Amino acid sequence: MPTTLRSHAKINLGLYIGAPRMDGFHSLVTVYQTLELHDLVTVSARKTWKEKTRNIRLTSNDERVPTDSSNTAWKAVELALRDGSSFADVEIHIEKRLPVQGGLGAGSANAVAALIGFEQELGWNKSRRDPGWTVQSPYKEAGIGTFYWEARRLDIAAQVGSDVPLFLIGGTVLGIDRGQEVYPLPDLEPLWCVLALPSVGVSTPQAFRDWDALCAERGLTQEASAGKLKQLSRAYASAFAVAELAGSSGVLSTGANLAGPQEASQWSGLVRTGISGWIENDFEQVVFRQQPSLLEIKRILAAAGTPEAALYASLSGSGSALFGLYKAREDGEAVQARLKEAFGEQVRSTLTRTLPRAEYWSGMIQRA
Repeated sequence: MPTTLRSHAKINLGLYIGAPRMDGFHSLVTVYQTLELHDLVTVSARKTWKEKTRNIRLTSNDERVPTDSSNTAWKAVELALRDGSSFADVEIHIEKRLPVQGGLGAGSANAVAALIGFEQELGWNKSRRDPGWTVQSPYKEAGIGTFYWEARRLDIAAQVGSDVPLFLIGGTVLGIDRGQEVYPLPDLEPLWCVLALPSVGVSTPQAFRDWDALCAERGLTQEASAGKLKQLSRAYASAFAVAELAGSSGVLSTGANLAGPQEASQWSGLVRTGISGWIENDFEQVVFRQQPSLLEIKRILAAAGTPEAALYASLSGSGSALFGLYKAREDGEAVQARLKEAFGEQVRSTLTRTLPRAEYWSGMIQRA
């Protein structure tokens, strides 16, 4: 029976980028946060040990989604098939609800959902209650075991793309190096999130080229930025741990936090550590030059000086999506109304919420 999974979006709570490296990549430090908003990925697989075949077929309800080996979901399953020495015919269908491009990690999340669904279909995970925690290893017969496959899943994800591994953790996640080295952080409690989706697009390669030009203009070298990024990664890890303790006396349950304009305890803990003032997205320095309208969208999302002021507002990744985080649903709805008044149909918006790690995993597989 096919397995259908929720493939969740992410936002970046801060994104610091280093100068270009010799290998052409950029070191970075970011905090990823998964959202309730999602695509649906359905996977069916049939073992073909006798035929010794490996076939993948991919379809989508959105013609913009590639349906060949360039698709991230295809790549993840293909790597898993070969890495697990398995033979199977696999079918993947992506019901696209998230923007195809927009800085929300939609394609990366599709890859992980396809990988988890593939494991479910081949019975690699019959020993676990929830997907993602205890995997039945395809290397079991070789005596290698479960933990080896857990590590290999992250390796496979990193081969597919830099921001794919975060979706094998979920919740609030620290990303370093190219973003593919990920570590779970203490979760922020759920907050309301308004996503603003402009009709204008942002070219990620161009954003990086503009960033490289800015680094050259400022004389920022890879060596000079490496130390700062290392300090920031340590500061993030420490601040989120302290924030969890600082907010522990008033931690709210999901239901209580979403009921009304309550105090966001963990975020308040971050404010007290001082790290919240350091959370920003370096891409804004170049992307807002490309698309000045995005800066105005951010100002509306921030709603500074109003009762519904955002806890934080930012570009997500390289954009073009932007977001604001709010304590109460009514705050987010008021900001949505302002976006519509200012931009009409040129900027779509949606109201969702941040998704902690436990909820991310327990709700990933859509039950019949």
